[in-house]
Amino acid sequence: MVNYIWLGMIIFSIVVAGINGNIEAITKAALEGAGEGVKTSLHLISIIAFWLGLMRIAEAAGLIQILARIVRPLTRILFPELPRDHPALGAIIMNLSANILGLGNAATPMGLIAMQELQKINREPKTASPSMCTFLALNTSCLTLIPSTIIGIRLLHNSSDPTSVVGTTIFATACGMIVGVSVDRLMRFIYRVQGR
Repeated sequence: MVNYIWLGMIIFSIVVAGINGNIEAITKAALEGAGEGVKTSLHLISIIAFWLGLMRIAEAAGLIQILARIVRPLTRILFPELPRDHPALGAIIMNLSANILGLGNAATPMGLIAMQELQKINREPKTASPSMCTFLALNTSCLTLIPSTIIGIRLLHNSSDPTSVVGTTIFATACGMIVGVSVDRLMRFIYRVQGR
């Protein structure tokens, strides 16, 4: 659906530019936008590579297992169906760690691994399990303490204070996570009450 919306906007802008005799503005904007996109992507690769490298080092050093033990009480509450020391827990923790660091792109591979592991213990393979729903809620509304990608983009565009968004980002993502987890708990309760 979103693809159709974008396609409609592009066609509409071309038609309007053609009617107004500004078709060259479309070409210029497309070329400038493509160049800016490549420049931004190359800049962000360095940020993502740095944090991914740190996460790999932490994983190899056993810090992920230590972190898993520290947050185990919280994961037991959020994912009561998961067996103790299930492989999905490590992937979930890695995903949430990347999200906390503001690295949504780096979080994606761990999120996919977590979902694959959760699917292995899913009793109804064609329906998302409660753990999968909880993980999805956490993944999409995770608290972000260091919005690395946003800071990187602001640095790239010569912001006078690229870190000024940290406080508001923490507040907004904390609110989002509280709402996401609360709705997940509410839906689990409703699901249980209905006897499913």
